[in-house]
Amino acid sequence: MAEREMEKKRFFKGRRKKFRLKKEDITVVDMDSARRAVLATSVGNAMEWFDFGIYSYLAVTIGKVFFPEMKEGVQLIYAFATFAVAFLARPLGGFVFGMLGDRWGRKRVLATTLILMAVSTLSIGLIPGYESIGSTATVLLLLARLVQGFSTGGEYAGAMTFIAESTPDKKRGVMSSGLEVGTLIGYIAGAGFVTLLTLALGSDTMVRWGWRIPFLVAGPMGLIGYYLRERLEETPAFEAMEEARDRESYLSVRDILASYWRTLLIGMVMVFFYNVVNYTVLSYMPSHLSAVLGYGETRGLLLIVVVMAIMIPIVLLMGYFSDRVGSKRVVQGGLAGLVLLSIPSFLLIGSGKAWWVLLGLVLLGVFSASFQGTMPSLLPSLFYTEVRYGALAITYNISASVFGGTTPLVVSWLINWTGDRLIPAYYLVAVSVIGLMVVTKFVKDPSGKSLRGSPPAVEKKREIKEVLQNPEEALWWQEEKEQRERERE
Repeated sequence: MAEREMEKKRFFKGRRKKFRLKKEDITVVDMDSARRAVLATSVGNAMEWFDFGIYSYLAVTIGKVFFPEMKEGVQLIYAFATFAVAFLARPLGGFVFGMLGDRWGRKRVLATTLILMAVSTLSIGLIPGYESIGSTATVLLLLARLVQGFSTGGEYAGAMTFIAESTPDKKRGVMSSGLEVGTLIGYIAGAGFVTLLTLALGSDTMVRWGWRIPFLVAGPMGLIGYYLRERLEETPAFEAMEEARDRESYLSVRDILASYWRTLLIGMVMVFFYNVVNYTVLSYMPSHLSAVLGYGETRGLLLIVVVMAIMIPIVLLMGYFSDRVGSKRVVQGGLAGLVLLSIPSFLLIGSGKAWWVLLGLVLLGVFSASFQGTMPSLLPSLFYTEVRYGALAITYNISASVFGGTTPLVVSWLINWTGDRLIPAYYLVAVSVIGLMVVTKFVKDPSGKSLRGSPPAVEKKREIKEVLQNPEEALWWQEEKEQRERERE
């Protein structure tokens, strides 16, 4: 045991001086533990995004409950403005939970964020409407949304980090894509539940009290998710780093911003296009179909549920491809597809013919799936182990707050202002062009390789020999880190 700890210290502290990679440096992943980590994290993520997503699927109803004195189009804008408010708290949650995740460990923080989300979502279902307490209802809704945003700030970055650090290098893509399967299942459950309630109760009853039911479900779901996450083991990468480093070596937020600002900016652009596409397809489209195109709330939600169900196997397939051909190539393909086909997709969606509408939505869903299958493994690879949770939380939540969460609000406002129903398509094209340029020029493909700052991780012992034959390839990030250390001094 003492010898093993000395090897870890040698690995993590051997920055300037070149050293031979040894057998003891390589992590052999317990695949049963890795699968449990993927399952528990994905299930927890599904619950988290069920809680967060039901608000967007009830946006039209919430507009009527909390903003009844306004016109219908303006109600939707205000409902999405309240949706966007949660993203103001996400960077703060990212700072707090991200730094705690690099100190306390990934597991403890992920359990905490899940409970916080469940409590805040439950509270929304208990708030009286505008007709009962006037503007106080709006204030309470805003407060609950802020707490939701604070919780989400630590959730997604932590979940990506946890899975990426718990899986073998050659299967990181496909196993990490399970996280986004959880996200889609959460969204499907939320949209499906809202759709069934609307069909069973009718629009008038939904406005009176039925809208509360999905929010009240959050309480028991949160307890189940907390139980699953508490039973997880900490990630091998974090445990190895903890044994090797001194407590004084923790980096502050200022240190991260000073040392990793280039990587932070690259990551923010990646999160920018990732979130704009996701929130357009998964959060904004139901309201676009019902409020802008007049399809009716139930019909719009059913279409989105079908599209998300189709996306699930595609997400896993994209994760599989990322391990074979590289996550960077898959992302580039998705961005190029959006540049070429966003406008045709929205023309199909606006046709009013059910099959053409579905085809347009599926096209957007496929391109969105190309990011969902790759980003959970690609984004954590941008940062070194000692700052991964904190730096990723900062990157993800600042960008998601500024660009992702505001997407439904900005698009709704622009359509209301210009009257042009193709505004979402133009937005996606512009975002994809920017993303394609940044990914092509600045992003290195880490597929099948160790995470920055971590020893190689393999599935089976027989793979160790192959890794040892090409140590420079295994530690591809070593020279980059040495350069970073020289710059810091």
